[in-house]
Amino acid sequence: MTEYDDIDEPQDQALSAADLKRLSPLDWARYGAQRIAYVRPVVVNGQAAIAIHAADGTPIGAAPSIALATAAIVQHGMGPALVH
Repeated sequence: MTEYDDIDEPQDQALSAADLKRLSPLDWARYGAQRIAYVRPVVVNGQAAIAIHAADGTPIGAAPSIALATAAIVQHGMGPALVH
């Protein structure tokens, strides 16, 4: 357990750069899973799409374009990241 396990921060409040540097890989996954989503191109039912995943890799959706995927991520209070 780390000092960050007890932090109950609102979605829009970010940790400082110093705090982020002290996070372990497990803490990064815990922090990012609720705040960061990444997108990547995929093929769904033979059609090109954009997969949306939580920072820990959990699939959370798909969209027909990067613009719509990004809009969905932002609408849900998360920050988007592109994996390439």
